[in-house]
Amino acid sequence: MNEATNNADVMDQGPSQGGAFPGYVVGIGASAGGLEALEHFFSHCPSDTGAAFVVVQHLSPDHKSMMSNLLARHTDMPVQIIEDGLRLQPNEVFLIPPGHILTIEEDRLYLKPKRAHGLTLPIDIFLTSLARAYGSHAVGVILSGTGSDGTRGAVEINAAAGFLVAQDPREAKFDGMPSSVINTGVVDAVLSANDLPERLQTHFLKCSDSATGDSPDALPAIQGEDAFEGIMQLLRQIGGIAFSDYKPSTVIRRIERRMQVRQAESLDDYLSLLEKDRGEAVTLRRELLIPVTSFFRDPQSFDRLAEKAVRKIVSNAAAGDQIRVWVAGCSTGEEAYSIAILFLEAFERYGRRPSLKVFATDVNEQGIELAGNGQYPDSAAAELTPERIERFFTRSGHSYTVSNELRQCIVFARHNLLTDPPFTRMDLVSCRNALIYFKREAQSQAVRRLQYALKPGGFLFLGPSESMSGMDDAFETVDSKHKIYSRTAVSLPPVFAMDVAGGFTGQARKIPPPDEARSQRRSRDSALIDYGVHELLEAYAPPSILVNDKHEAVHLFGQVQRFIRMREGLASLDLNRILVEPLVPVASALLYKVAKDGTRLVSSPVTLDLADGERVVVHLSVRPLRREADERYMLLSFEAREARDDVNDPEPVDVGAENSAHIEMLEHELAATRESLQATIEELETANEELQATNEELMASNEELQSSNEELQSVNEELNTVNAEYQEKVQILNRLNADLDSMEKAVGIATVFVDQDLQVNRFSPDAVDLFRLRPSDIGRPLDEIAHSIRHPGLTEDLRKTLRSERLIEREVTGRDGSKLLMRILPYRVSSSSAVGAVASFIDVTAVHDLKEVQSVLDALPEHIAVLEVDGNIALVNEAWRRFARANGDPDLVHSGPGSNYFRACRADGGEDEEGSASAAAAGLKNVLEGSRTEFSLRYPCHSPTEQRWFVMNVAPVNQGPFAAVVSHINITDWYRSERDGSAGAD
Repeated sequence: MNEATNNADVMDQGPSQGGAFPGYVVGIGASAGGLEALEHFFSHCPSDTGAAFVVVQHLSPDHKSMMSNLLARHTDMPVQIIEDGLRLQPNEVFLIPPGHILTIEEDRLYLKPKRAHGLTLPIDIFLTSLARAYGSHAVGVILSGTGSDGTRGAVEINAAAGFLVAQDPREAKFDGMPSSVINTGVVDAVLSANDLPERLQTHFLKCSDSATGDSPDALPAIQGEDAFEGIMQLLRQIGGIAFSDYKPSTVIRRIERRMQVRQAESLDDYLSLLEKDRGEAVTLRRELLIPVTSFFRDPQSFDRLAEKAVRKIVSNAAAGDQIRVWVAGCSTGEEAYSIAILFLEAFERYGRRPSLKVFATDVNEQGIELAGNGQYPDSAAAELTPERIERFFTRSGHSYTVSNELRQCIVFARHNLLTDPPFTRMDLVSCRNALIYFKREAQSQAVRRLQYALKPGGFLFLGPSESMSGMDDAFETVDSKHKIYSRTAVSLPPVFAMDVAGGFTGQARKIPPPDEARSQRRSRDSALIDYGVHELLEAYAPPSILVNDKHEAVHLFGQVQRFIRMREGLASLDLNRILVEPLVPVASALLYKVAKDGTRLVSSPVTLDLADGERVVVHLSVRPLRREADERYMLLSFEAREARDDVNDPEPVDVGAENSAHIEMLEHELAATRESLQATIEELETANEELQATNEELMASNEELQSSNEELQSVNEELNTVNAEYQEKVQILNRLNADLDSMEKAVGIATVFVDQDLQVNRFSPDAVDLFRLRPSDIGRPLDEIAHSIRHPGLTEDLRKTLRSERLIEREVTGRDGSKLLMRILPYRVSSSSAVGAVASFIDVTAVHDLKEVQSVLDALPEHIAVLEVDGNIALVNEAWRRFARANGDPDLVHSGPGSNYFRACRADGGEDEEGSASAAAAGLKNVLEGSRTEFSLRYPCHSPTEQRWFVMNVAPVNQGPFAAVVSHINITDWYRSERDGSAGAD
């Protein structure tokens, strides 16, 4: 069995609180190298999944995080830094702030300050709270990072029936965190960061389609009962565990979860997958066992256990006594080690050293093997105090190993709480969070076995969601909140009687493989036959033990309880340890003789005084059985004296003579062994003294290195995160620098940047024409560099700008006579107090020349306009402007620069009776097109107050954008004189 979360049924459902977020909550853990992985993840993540994404990283508390700005470039979802009590929203990304740890309750996120010293695992802490709050709606994503943070939280999410994915370690920059999680075997998918969002989306849609809304205690509908039975038989075949004793709702929902992960459409499809993929069958079996545990899980309960039970047991123990503890369902051993630590601490507190033996058992062989190794990831340190880590553990790489003192207190063994006999005379039995998965009948049976294992006054320690199952008379409540009980003197009948159908070892009977139709259910006739065989053996066959060639009990038949008893010390199946004392030498001699000769033997009568006061006389009979592969088996039977009437039985064996010969041979072997052993001991003592001295030095150095290593690891992860942000900033600066270079080339303005000491920081390509600058001149004072600007006060203007931080703008002259507009502008970097200056030189020669042309035109009395090739007016002189203002165009909208001369002619054409406007437009067009070299036109232009005549002259111009010059000369006086002279002549 194993330890688990507080309530399996709640965990198999979605969010358990009424105010919880209705969708999926995705917890993303990342550390060193995680920025790149996060960018890839969110670049491929849809923004309409309906889920909330919470990112937890190892961030340095001494640096402002730029993560929100960096991730916002890769997703359309809003990205915000978490504040205490922030409410979750769908389709949003939430980031943990530096220097904090994060938990979730219902639909709110809560922050706590991070410890200043010691190892803190923020990813484990958040994922654990996420699993407890959201169950099957919890999703864990583990990305690049060092160490093992996230491993414990990932196991919690798997135990809560959540969904768990990890980045492919081959792709991750740092594979520590993904590899650690993958090694637990609880990861549902391992993909690249680009492919993870698509897998999550598939999971969301699949679960949404299959959601049934059943209550935790309801039994989900089964589609394919035969397939379900086939799955149960397959699980029994590979692990020897009958999950029929487990709550159906938990079993079926776990199967449905694996179907969703493996995308199986039906139970028949999933059964076919299990038959082909044994790894999936092992995964399903592990998930049904829900192997979730940790050191001192529910610390307050362990504190109460130490106060109410452990201290009392230790204080009542004499120096030579042995304290016996049984931890049933120990999973990977953390609970067993935790209880052993409590006792060792109590020994030191009370100054006593009684013997301590902790029997830690579980049905999962893999968990027992891991527990026996006593090696745990560094994430386990978060559950232990620094004092306990220093006292009971040693650091090796990214893991902690239990000390020899702690390990030697514990015996780990495979044991089925429901089928194997319990241990006896226990001072304390712990069975936490295992009973909640059993049916009511199985719970009652298990509690009776636990009660039988305890001595009167012994303590029972259960999980927070477990109870006594109707056995209140057998226990007194010590602490109802923390589920600590004490056994009363009430005696219950044993619940582990052996028969032909079961064995003392609890080993599963072999189950035949499925036939072609996969029908593995036992038929009713077969069940009746088995029952008949059992009754015959019970009535007529003597109690017997099946023994292997190591003299170990393999199987028990009939009522053998009278002839065996469990002794103190290490649990063993050796006959010399389990048989009652008078039978040990007789059975040993018979087995030795039968193994040697291969014939059936019967012992002389042996008189036994049984525990209930009865005296019986039995014959021990040993017969060899056929060999199975390389193993040899024998059957040891206990035959009552009155039942022996078979005249064909062999003569009784003289056990004394057989023993004497056997003993003599063993004495010779023992003497030789002693001599060899003595020599070896002397050599080892010498070597041991040297090793002890070296070991003491290494331990002192190791402690110092461990402390330094933990600090360095934490700093290294923070530096990796900061480095990733700085790399992103460098990329941004490179892009800005490239943009600035392109802009300088595009605008064509000579620009020079100097610092507060007038040293050149940067210059544009066009500045090379004014200053003789080269790339190697960066850092040189500007006043040491030759230039072609005729302005002696250039350096002084720069210093003045640096002092006053004000703009200076003036026109200067280049060496070639060009006109330049010099602008010196101060600038300051926001994070620095230093002031610099940027000097730009804009070539305004053309503007200056244009001003000179304008002044010449303004001095002429004619109305003059300079036109472009399309007839647009580019320049007009002052006489043109005065005429326009006096004739209805005060703002020069229709006749000023920017307007079109042809359009003005068409506007005047409506009132032109003589067609002068059309003639003017045609003549102008001919000049602009080059078909005429000049054009003149005399035309009337009368005002309301007077009559006027003008001459229009058009001449071509080939200067830049200018194409023609138009002048209008007032000839009214000349025209009148000529007209009057002509009239007088007439």
